[in-house]
Amino acid sequence: MGEVELLLDVKNQLGEGPMWDADAQKFYWTDIANHCFFSYDPASGQQERYDIGQPVGTVVLRQQGGFVLAMRDGFAFWDPDSQKLEMIIDPESDKPQSRFNDGAVDRQGRFWAGTMGPGGPVGALYRLDTDLSLHTIQTGVTISNGLGWSPDNKIMYFCDTATQTIYKFDFDPATGDVENRRDYVKIPEGDGSPDGLTVDRDGFVWSARWDGWKIARFDPDGKLEREIAIPAARVTSCVFGGPNLDELYITTARIGLKEKDLQSQPSAGGVFHLKTDVTGIAEPKFGA
Repeated sequence: MGEVELLLDVKNQLGEGPMWDADAQKFYWTDIANHCFFSYDPASGQQERYDIGQPVGTVVLRQQGGFVLAMRDGFAFWDPDSQKLEMIIDPESDKPQSRFNDGAVDRQGRFWAGTMGPGGPVGALYRLDTDLSLHTIQTGVTISNGLGWSPDNKIMYFCDTATQTIYKFDFDPATGDVENRRDYVKIPEGDGSPDGLTVDRDGFVWSARWDGWKIARFDPDGKLEREIAIPAARVTSCVFGGPNLDELYITTARIGLKEKDLQSQPSAGGVFHLKTDVTGIAEPKFGA
């Protein structure tokens, strides 16, 4: 593999939700705390910021064009030309302090995203189908994070950061149903907390480690295969991109760090890049 490099010194407060557009060859990610998301074109070096006006956990592509956002106020379409939101549904309108966090689209075009809020396990994991019907998949979630699917589409991975656990479910791609939740990886206390994740073409899971200074790669059985040091403590997520899907784009955060912490990690909140020796799987688009 190559060396980890600081690609964009953007100093995001809470960089998250990395997404690669394989058609346009562009990288997208959010800064939840600053209520915006960004695009970056590696070919031209052009970078753009889109201010949404509320915390945005995840941005995904839409088959009809534009984007779908999972935000504080629920799911919404976002048109890049008018830069206007069209709300779809807010499943937690009765919880004004909750917000959506991480999310991903499955290969059948359904958008999965989870919430978090103050006061413990008050969040949930939701699935937005292509007919815009919403389904509650799991409740009692504290910090919803890290969604991904195995290459054979039989396993779905999901992380609740506060439990130090990445779970796996049996997944039915035809219906979107999940069952038989069990532990996939349990992170020891003091080794950081599991955050966002992505799955490569070999079925290995790449897990970002909040306060862990690293990305960890696990085999399909949950055995640690390698660790990659990142020069920022709060590593939030990662996604494969590039023409061959063999480049890892890594988001980080600086929120909550004290000045002395930032002196030792001045690139905290930046986007990092790593040329890998494996390939990822192209990100699907929401099918509506």
